Amino acid sequence: MFPQDHNSFTGQGWNFDNTYALLPESLFVRQRPTPVKKPGLALFNPELAASLGLDAASLDGPDGAAIFTGNRLPTGADPIAQAYAGHQFGHFTMLGDGRAILLGEHITPGGERFDIQLKGSGQTPFSRRGDGRAALGPMLREYIISEAMHALGIPTTRSLAVATTGEPVYRETTQTGAVLTRVASSHIRVGTFEYLAARSKTDDLRILAEYTIRRHYPELAEAENPFLELLRAVMERQAALVTSWLHVGFIHGVMNTDNMALCGESIDYGPCAFMDAYDPATVFSSIDRDGRYAYGNQPSITQWNLTRLAETLLPLLHEKEEEATQMAQEALEEFPALFRRHWIRGMRDKLGLFTAEDEDAALAQNLLKLMQDNGADYTLTLRGLTVETPEGAFFRDPGFLRWQEQWKARLARQHETPEQSRSLMRAHNPAVIPRNRHVEEALEAATLKNDFEPVKRLLDALSSPYEDRPEHASYRAPGLLDAGYRTFCGT
Repeated sequence: MFPQDHNSFTGQGWNFDNTYALLPESLFVRQRPTPVKKPGLALFNPELAASLGLDAASLDGPDGAAIFTGNRLPTGADPIAQAYAGHQFGHFTMLGDGRAILLGEHITPGGERFDIQLKGSGQTPFSRRGDGRAALGPMLREYIISEAMHALGIPTTRSLAVATTGEPVYRETTQTGAVLTRVASSHIRVGTFEYLAARSKTDDLRILAEYTIRRHYPELAEAENPFLELLRAVMERQAALVTSWLHVGFIHGVMNTDNMALCGESIDYGPCAFMDAYDPATVFSSIDRDGRYAYGNQPSITQWNLTRLAETLLPLLHEKEEEATQMAQEALEEFPALFRRHWIRGMRDKLGLFTAEDEDAALAQNLLKLMQDNGADYTLTLRGLTVETPEGAFFRDPGFLRWQEQWKARLARQHETPEQSRSLMRAHNPAVIPRNRHVEEALEAATLKNDFEPVKRLLDALSSPYEDRPEHASYRAPGLLDAGYRTFCGT
């Protein structure tokens, strides 16, 4: 462990128990964050800090800025850079934390375990030719989107703070340096398993798989074939996760295998965005020129990534490769039906359906097709269904009116009242999402004018996405950005 300066940092509630750092050293290198010139606190999340059992008051100031930039280590930290690989846009690459440091695993008063990671904290042995730093804009974007996803009820990493470094970073332009403090159930990725498999480290792979089961799926430890059940359990969580993205119109933008966490949380908010007009071909990422990670491709890419995980597990599934391959294939063949079950379950909630009928999927798909044909706003349309008389041109379209009659007939076949259906719908169709226009306006104010009030107002609106609060009416307006809007990775 590195020496730590405890002077001002005891009594803040940190409670580290760093089990990942006890795994084989092929999985990480010990690496202290690189100090910065002038730590400053741009954003701090006191609600999250309190839920972690931390003393928010003592962290919301210079002491916090020192920790959140890596200039000081909190008591018990054992900083490491994790090794992993990944298929990036289908091409295999050996990677690793090139600009992130895992401080350790913090245990909350309730016994929950969370990784505390600094993103943008300097070079590591995995940096290749990178500077190991991050710019303020992308770190604020991750803070905004991750906290929005949390409020929407979607499993996600979260953001504890964005701290400025007092140093420039050089991308296309000179930008303000920043470090994000990310909180995650863990950072074990499909790419972590790929890293060991590519190096033929089967013993270490078994240790990692056993560790993943202990940490995230302890109920599988006594299974007849725990590694096969691990694959199935990860499939289940990923199906639930990615369908939840589809239900709110979210596009991850860079679904590489190094961005699929085995704990089932959304991770790495680079060129992500929320869709305005419904179109399954929607792509925002500037680097996704062929639409590999388009909104409508996310289910098939999820299965593709899970197949890469299954390949790494083959030596653990059975001593005979042929038997192992058959077991993995049979499990993976279950995924499309599993995904559809999660998708239709969520769509029933969005349409106010308490019961299940065979034609519900067609009812939902017909609405989506009408929305696509009319260029209708995804979020506004579904939220509009929660009121008795929705406003807007789409709701007067003859095609929609015919669909509406079918929908009302379907609602009439269940015992719940119309108001109960509308209540269910309001709980699953957000009124407010991080629309691209509002995110860009907030980021521009912060990065160009050093004005963080638009970011804070946006975060306030996103904190209660299922409520129609009058003061947030402007955040419900449809996007006005050009159709050619693009997001960027920030590396």
